[in-house]
Amino acid sequence: MGLDAMVAGGFTLTRAIQSRSWPAESANLEFSAVWGTRGRVASDVKKISDGVAVARISPLLEPAGAIDWTPVPLAENKGIAFQGTNVRGLGFTIDPAEAADWINADPSNRDVVFPYLGGTDLYGSPTATASRWVIDFNDRSEEQSSRYTLPFQRAVAKVKPERLRNSDQAVREYPWWRFWRPASAMRAALSGLVEVLALVQTSKTQLPIRVPTGQVFSHKLVVFATDDYGHQALLSSSLHQLWAQRYGSSMRLDPVYTPSDVFDTFPRITPTAQLIDLGKLLDTRRTAIIARRNLGVTELYNLVNDPRVKPGDDTDVDEIRTIHSRLDREVIVAYGWSDVELEHGFHAYKQVLKWSVSPVARYELLDRLLSENRRRSLLLAS
Repeated sequence: MGLDAMVAGGFTLTRAIQSRSWPAESANLEFSAVWGTRGRVASDVKKISDGVAVARISPLLEPAGAIDWTPVPLAENKGIAFQGTNVRGLGFTIDPAEAADWINADPSNRDVVFPYLGGTDLYGSPTATASRWVIDFNDRSEEQSSRYTLPFQRAVAKVKPERLRNSDQAVREYPWWRFWRPASAMRAALSGLVEVLALVQTSKTQLPIRVPTGQVFSHKLVVFATDDYGHQALLSSSLHQLWAQRYGSSMRLDPVYTPSDVFDTFPRITPTAQLIDLGKLLDTRRTAIIARRNLGVTELYNLVNDPRVKPGDDTDVDEIRTIHSRLDREVIVAYGWSDVELEHGFHAYKQVLKWSVSPVARYELLDRLLSENRRRSLLLAS
């Protein structure tokens, strides 16, 4: 019998350890532990989740919060966060040199060949630029697409056979020259923007990076239709990071950012002037550090989140940690929650160790965000 059924049947969890390394060095294992009872639990008995006193413990072995509520999408967040394009056909991809040759041969090919930004590019490259290009006929008909001779010939040779022999009938019957999921709503939302924010969907980092439009964003990315530095600060905050870990899914140990469950339900505040300044500061200083040290975003944040890098060991790491701490403080001030002591340090949540707020602050902030989601959703429904 699983914990969900046990709790539904009247079992009360009184203490839990969600995940901890096995104490023997010879075993590379993680374990969970749980204490509970079917009997009555006195009101003065503290419930402890990973060392933090909480109101309730969920079957997921984490604080359940003071209210019993599942966050719902908020209308104010609709049409901002999108998963990138699902190409479904490696034959669409080409290297940059070949793309340049095609454009030199026929400048109109610029209409249908674009940089193709993926997760490794965004978090692995110091410049966060695409290492591949892609053929994108968008919503053109087959006849219209065939006018772009070199790109169309490549698609006929590399994409069409793959699509037509696919075991899925829906794939075989779909227009073979088009992307499987072209992210049309995202394209419309990005129209008119020169820059947007993007993050890698499956990653321990999950921080928004400023990138130019005019390229195709892979389905490995989540793209936000905004160029606002204040929102860059908010989405980079511990509050948003923790919300993403709490309500997103996971793949092995890596959090998975699902826009419908994470961004759409996140009760955003209107960024203040201070948050706009801090978002710009974070972007400017991080970009400079990455360029000077020839690092990717993941490499930099592996240092930021490494407790072995002590204060004073690396001035760049110290600076990024300080900016994030200031940013978190300004975010909770904007929410009106300045009474919460953040106590930044190295704290693990769902087996991900980061420079973040303390477990006590995490529990309190997630609880308040959940209450705010409920308040806003009920307000709209009334």
